[in-house]
Amino acid sequence: MIQPPSDTELEVLKIFWRDGAASAREVQDALPGGLDWTASTTRTVLERMRAKGLLERRSVHGLAVYEAVQGKADVLGGVLRRVMRQVLEVEGPLPASAFAGSQILSAAELAELEALLNAEEELPK
Repeated sequence: MIQPPSDTELEVLKIFWRDGAASAREVQDALPGGLDWTASTTRTVLERMRAKGLLERRSVHGLAVYEAVQGKADVLGGVLRRVMRQVLEVEGPLPASAFAGSQILSAAELAELEALLNAEEELPK
């Protein structure tokens, strides 16, 4: 089971969703200004994300390249659903239209997000 990402991990995932597969150096170069990490910190975060099931790693000509395991609608749907249902205790349908102004979600991804937000919930066993 994939563990939910932290806020910082979401920032890193946005790089992969925007740019596709990337090396640790490419990720470090693309990090937002507030994340002034060393190269070793970037590699450590990427490996922790891999251990959580958020990223996969493969070797390309001897270089470690990482890629997101799930698409943004899947990850964001899980995060938003958890916040809306468990934290805010919202019942009933959850509209993805609230995110229509997003710069990272396409119309198709918004439709997928809405389906994920309103899918039947699995009850814990």
